[in-house]
Amino acid sequence: MDEQDETPERRAFLARASTLFMAGGLVAGYGACGAIGVRYLFPATGRVRRWQFLARAESLRVGESLEYRAPSGERIAVARRGEAGKVEDFVALSSTCPHLGCQVHWQFVEKRFFCPCHNGTFDPEGRATAGPPFEAGQSLARFPLKIEDGVLFIEVPMEALPRPGGAS
Repeated sequence: MDEQDETPERRAFLARASTLFMAGGLVAGYGACGAIGVRYLFPATGRVRRWQFLARAESLRVGESLEYRAPSGERIAVARRGEAGKVEDFVALSSTCPHLGCQVHWQFVEKRFFCPCHNGTFDPEGRATAGPPFEAGQSLARFPLKIEDGVLFIEVPMEALPRPGGAS
């Protein structure tokens, strides 16, 4: 065998190999872009949530509330509504209006939450009753509670939450 017989085979091999490497690189690149696109279009719904200590259940009297700040930064109002001391006697609602992210506050006389930004109001269960949140069908976010051995716990997200209204 001389060099001329060997050269076309070698050139063909190198051409095929380089074509395969380029095709593999393109597939990997497009695959990575596709994976990023899918994550953007379909964000993860399995947020990391954990149970956090709030208080001893008996330390919160009927009609009282406390403000809790979750590790994510979310402000949460926790109130006691009943006397039995069961988990159903407590409610935990976000203090952040879902319309534009303003802080709502409890109006004792009117027995409602009030958002000063656009005069939005919410009933004691967190359902919107007036203003832009009512028109948009938005409610205050609720957080699960549990009582173990007389201690009140709240389940909250551990990472930062997106801002209401779609702003980032």
